[in-house]
Amino acid sequence: MDYSFWDFLTLAGSLGLFLYGMKIMSEGLQKVAGDKMRNILSVMTTNRVTGAMTGVLITALIQSSSATSVMVVSFVNAGLLSLAQAISVIMGANVGTTVTAWIISLFGFKVDISLFALPLIGLSIPLIFSNNNSRKSWGEFIIGFAILFLGLGFLKDSVPDLEGNTEVLAFVSDYTSMGFRSVLLFLFIGAVLTIIVQSSSATVAITLIMCSKGWIPFEIAAAMVLGENIGTTVTANLAALSANIQARRAAFAHFMFNVFGVAWMLAVFYPFVHIIGGLVRDYGPGDPTAVGDPAAEVAVSFGLSLFHTLFNIVNIFLMIWFVNLYVKICSYCIKQKKVSDEEEFQLKFISAGILSTSELSLLQSKKEIVLFAKRVHRMFGMVKDLYYEQDAETFRSVYNRIDKYENISDRMELEIADYLTKVLEGHLSSQGKENIRVMLRVISEIESVADSCHNLARGIKRRNEGKSVFLDSQNRTIDRMFALDEESILRMIELLDKTEAEIVKADLVKSYNIETEINNYRDQLRTENLEKIDSLTYRYSDGAYYMDIVSECEKLADYVLNVAQAIVNAKAR
Repeated sequence: MDYSFWDFLTLAGSLGLFLYGMKIMSEGLQKVAGDKMRNILSVMTTNRVTGAMTGVLITALIQSSSATSVMVVSFVNAGLLSLAQAISVIMGANVGTTVTAWIISLFGFKVDISLFALPLIGLSIPLIFSNNNSRKSWGEFIIGFAILFLGLGFLKDSVPDLEGNTEVLAFVSDYTSMGFRSVLLFLFIGAVLTIIVQSSSATVAITLIMCSKGWIPFEIAAAMVLGENIGTTVTANLAALSANIQARRAAFAHFMFNVFGVAWMLAVFYPFVHIIGGLVRDYGPGDPTAVGDPAAEVAVSFGLSLFHTLFNIVNIFLMIWFVNLYVKICSYCIKQKKVSDEEEFQLKFISAGILSTSELSLLQSKKEIVLFAKRVHRMFGMVKDLYYEQDAETFRSVYNRIDKYENISDRMELEIADYLTKVLEGHLSSQGKENIRVMLRVISEIESVADSCHNLARGIKRRNEGKSVFLDSQNRTIDRMFALDEESILRMIELLDKTEAEIVKADLVKSYNIETEINNYRDQLRTENLEKIDSLTYRYSDGAYYMDIVSECEKLADYVLNVAQAIVNAKAR
């Protein structure tokens, strides 16, 4: 067979063009519908049926069941969806992904869409360079759509011509004529191919071409489609490796759902394929089993698309009643490990393995930042406990815990910043980029709050080592300063937890008022401290330790105010 390495590279390049077009098209649609998808997921997952319909809708929109699955795993990881809701959405995603096959069937084989690809790219160029984010995203979708079908056209032209090389066709036939063993073999090939390509839609396109060119008969192509359903679950499972327990369970449920679906289909495989063939032959464009016939290309593509769609629809109708059973199996197979608070070194809501949709990754980042702020608030609570602790052993234990929290906060800042930087490298709207800049400033200020907590602990430790004993009046002023600081931290957490629509300028005014009160109180205490040292009410060293704590409390409030300013001013822009 005359098929050179150059021809192989052309084939690989055609596949790459197809995948790149799908990626650009998917990302464009995700940016157009990013916020809508969040709303749909939160509103339409109240029961298993609406959850499944949500999965169908979102996957049909973004043209990638893998993206939907990774998105759902991310949402479970962030605590936005329960495991039962996630399983319903994932079930629907399997139906939504069949839209790609229908697009290829309707356009890719019936019409030479590649003839329209360059005009479509020309149409998208003004949109790509538009200053309007929505128009720019639509431009990306159109150019991705055009590149996808250019790649499909090249793919059809670059596959080897087996009709003129009967010896190669005979070799392939040896593996397609082993009865049910051939079905299992090509099911495995379909799964492996999807794992390698990381796109079931691309593998379905390859399968359509292989069948229409006469490489494999219709039922073997159908077996490959079943394998592709299993292979596509690997993406979400890889994404969930570094996620929390619920996210890993959601990814495992996706794998189980597809494996169980393929298992029952294998039991009725030949009758089901025969029914599909009859439907396409009687009501469609022709006989899909007439492989090798150029006129049957459209019939083959329609037949496989119908097989893919009906299989997934029937699978949902059968499996949707067992969502709670899936939850129990996943919970049994992936057990919760008991981890104490001090051992929580990893981020809870985001991880490097779940970086899928740039716009949607911002939601997980926000949840992680809220957790960061709450952890720092817990650290401040330890400082208050440390201030009055008299027992040396307990004091050392609490101080070491604060020290550990300081190290954790340093790591959290770096890991969240690293994650946000990776998100920033993706395709983001200008608003998304601005949100990331605000988040980066916020985590820096929150880490400074943690530094202040650590400095307060060190100041208290120096006071104890210096054998300094504060007067009751000093303790009361420190208590009031602590109370004001805590109020400011709680206001900060409340502000971080709000949606962009809920943030108003009054939020900043409240934070300003607290910080102004702290500043005025610090100035008052500084004057009183000098007077009491002059009147020998207490020693100079006592006053120095005392004012160190007071000044650090004021600095802490400054950092908290900086967070509020960053959030509210970003909303104003």
